[in-house]
Amino acid sequence: MANIAPTKTNLIKIRQELQFARQGYDLLDQKRNILIIELLNLVDQCVDHQQQLETALEAAYKSLEQAVLHMGKLNVCFLCSAINMKTTIKLGQRRIMGVSIPIVDTDFQANPPYYSPANTSFWIDDAVNEFRKVLIVLGKLAELKISVLRLADEVRRTIRKVNALEKIAIPQLSDQVRFIQHRLEENERDAFVLMKKVKERLEQPSKLERE
Repeated sequence: MANIAPTKTNLIKIRQELQFARQGYDLLDQKRNILIIELLNLVDQCVDHQQQLETALEAAYKSLEQAVLHMGKLNVCFLCSAINMKTTIKLGQRRIMGVSIPIVDTDFQANPPYYSPANTSFWIDDAVNEFRKVLIVLGKLAELKISVLRLADEVRRTIRKVNALEKIAIPQLSDQVRFIQHRLEENERDAFVLMKKVKERLEQPSKLERE
């Protein structure tokens, strides 16, 4: 503060900077709160989809195991190689408070029938359907986990900015405003005292003449 000239121009300038810093703090504080709410929501969805994935995997492997028990491992391998299905993963994005969030859409292009239904257990069809569900949940889970990481990183950056404004920038600017105001008030008092003394000195000759 010693390098700041206590002038009215600097006082106006620093007051404007202080107002801008407070507005920035309010906006960043709102952003932080919104991001935290969104982050917690995504974390809940992530936990839910993790459980869905475990359930889907359990069902898929159970169906595959039953197919192997009914048809034999070799026959299941032959049938799996006959399945003509193409998986397409489409990537998009959306934005939350300026943060780019991925959108993962898993699509399947199937060309059934893959094999003759004769001497084929229904468990093989069930396994195919269950593993399709697994891929869909995996895509959504990947989307959610990446979203959580990106939002968490943005929350950390926003918190650092909020803390910097709250604990450093705003207090420093407030101190500068008080310092300049105090110095200007002192200067005004000094100027008033000086003018009063000058006035008294100017009035002294007239008093002597009257005497």
